[in-house]
Amino acid sequence: MTPVRYQCKACGNLTRFDVVVTRRTRAFHHFSVGGEVAIEDEEVLYEQVEEVACRWCGNGGAVEQVDSTLSVPAPSRDQD
Repeated sequence: MTPVRYQCKACGNLTRFDVVVTRRTRAFHHFSVGGEVAIEDEEVLYEQVEEVACRWCGNGGAVEQVDSTLSVPAPSRDQD
């Protein structure tokens, strides 16, 4: 599954978001003799993003998905 990238159009944030997701999965649970579990071969059967809000300004209505393959340009530095 390709990760989704978000951008807040209100403040320009590209890095910090609160995301609420409902997910249904199937996984193999491998228990040790001592009772510790290792979850292996997890498969996402269903996933729905319910809410995305900007962590910087709190706006949820201005957050949009952006192309995750695009790189973000580095800030320019002034030369002396």
